[in-house]
Amino acid sequence: MADITYSPTSTVELMSRGMECLVKHMGIVEAESFIAAILRERFDYTKWHKEYFTQDESVEKFLQNATVYAKKKRR
Repeated sequence: MADITYSPTSTVELMSRGMECLVKHMGIVEAESFIAAILRERFDYTKWHKEYFTQDESVEKFLQNATVYAKKKRR
């Protein structure tokens, strides 16, 4: 039986791919605003994920919910 090794994605690669995804689906301005909102707010990702994301949700719906959440937090 061959040993299977797990090679985690580097932080730089993960951030790069995440930003590409956000920009592709939200555009650069909203992607930057979303990131700024996460950095600015006391953000509990686990709580947010449970409240706003379901496993059978599309990427588009996920990003829509993320945008709505970020806009609510800006107020």
